[in-house]
Amino acid sequence: MMSPALIFNIHLALGYVPWLLCFAAYIWPRLRSMEPIEAQRAIATLHSFRFFGLVFLIPGVVGPDLASGFASFAAYGDFATGLLAMLALLLAARPAMFWPLVVAFNLVGVVDLVGDYYHGTMLDLPGHAGQLGATYVIPVIYVPLLMITHVAAFYLLARSRRHQPATA
Repeated sequence: MMSPALIFNIHLALGYVPWLLCFAAYIWPRLRSMEPIEAQRAIATLHSFRFFGLVFLIPGVVGPDLASGFASFAAYGDFATGLLAMLALLLAARPAMFWPLVVAFNLVGVVDLVGDYYHGTMLDLPGHAGQLGATYVIPVIYVPLLMITHVAAFYLLARSRRHQPATA
């Protein structure tokens, strides 16, 4: 019989497979064909829902033994990323403000996700996966798509910079 920790780790790893297949077949071709601002707006729209990460702080939704070092970092990192993504969307008509916010929400978002993986490892989150309660779906289903879209956003940012005409 598999331990809950092993099942959680399998879920974490395999969570990327269907999203990468879906992303490669359906999302990535569309994002690449869009104008840079529209592609980034689509990615920001997905990330604007990260305010939902605050759910890690609600007793009863997560178990009482969920490490506070994991829950707080994950909750506030998601919240900050979501707010920055919303600001980017609100200021899309002002490129001078939109583009720095796109970079900001992607940087904060990647630091949040990498930090969550780090804290989860250090605090043995797989061994306490049951404490995630209803939030179990977040790292297994939602986080892989978030990480994939952060990578795509950075790639698209770099690509759009390469294709801009040089200024004198």
